[in-house]
Amino acid sequence: MPALSTRTLGRTGLSVSELGFGAMELRNTPHRHPRPVPNSVAADVLNTALDLGITFIDTSIDYGDSEERIGRFIGHRRDEFVLATKAGCPVEHQPHATTARLVHDYSPANLREGVEQSLYRLRTDHIDLLQVHLAPAVEELLRDDVAATLESFRHEGKVRFLGVSSERPELEGHLRLPWIDAVQLPYSALEPELELDIAALAGDDRGVIVRGGSAQGGALRARGSAQVGLAARDLDLGDLLDGESVAGLLLRFTLSTPGVSTVISGTADPGHLRANARAAQRGPLAVDVRNEIRRRYVIAAAKATTEAKACRDMTAGWRSSRAPGPGSGSG
Repeated sequence: MPALSTRTLGRTGLSVSELGFGAMELRNTPHRHPRPVPNSVAADVLNTALDLGITFIDTSIDYGDSEERIGRFIGHRRDEFVLATKAGCPVEHQPHATTARLVHDYSPANLREGVEQSLYRLRTDHIDLLQVHLAPAVEELLRDDVAATLESFRHEGKVRFLGVSSERPELEGHLRLPWIDAVQLPYSALEPELELDIAALAGDDRGVIVRGGSAQGGALRARGSAQVGLAARDLDLGDLLDGESVAGLLLRFTLSTPGVSTVISGTADPGHLRANARAAQRGPLAVDVRNEIRRRYVIAAAKATTEAKACRDMTAGWRSSRAPGPGSGSG
């Protein structure tokens, strides 16, 4: 099989493999959603990624043991990969937190403590891409003067480039921030609403990092702008596989999207990682196949939206029929 293709991460000029590795699955037990993974498996996965030619690794303070494991198991291979992590995270693990999302703090003090901790855990003297985590509102970034703090890290040589892990509705505001070199966002054949945003970012020479690019092998019921959950089976892709797996087809769909710099695949299974690499090595989908997947998504989304509306109307009617009429109260 051919080697993994590389692409340029926008104006950073960094060369990255089109298939990246997302290390959240190596979080282990100090996390609100534990994913027990033995050290031997974590070491195997990380070294397999590099051996396959994956040169972009994404992690976060929020991902439990992930940063520490990257430093421990592939720190000695640091010159083989571009390293991306996150900023604004709580510096202490919070496995018992009860909020829907961990509360993040973008103050200068917390940003600096987080960066210093990440450098120590990752066993490196620099982070290639530091991404503000959890898509904070632009107003919050301006209030805390996040850009100035992050630029100070760059001036000190601790960070090379700056980015944001984004999503709607905050993405539009993030696109206007001049200091952002790269944006990480969700996108797949089952969640394609950000395709125009990807094109806009690429047109502005920003790097585009896609998460969820294979929609967890098609099992994920992704929610797009229509707020309806779709899985791969809703698109009935069987006749388009041509020997490919559903996960491989969805991954290649994302890799075929103009403007995408790299697609991060998260797994704790070396075999899964190899399968993703094989799919990527097969190259982009033919234009007609990609267009057909898009057509089927549009049809499936319209059908699901219609069915969801009918269900809501039926529920509203049932509730109305059971509501007490005028004068029906006791007295």
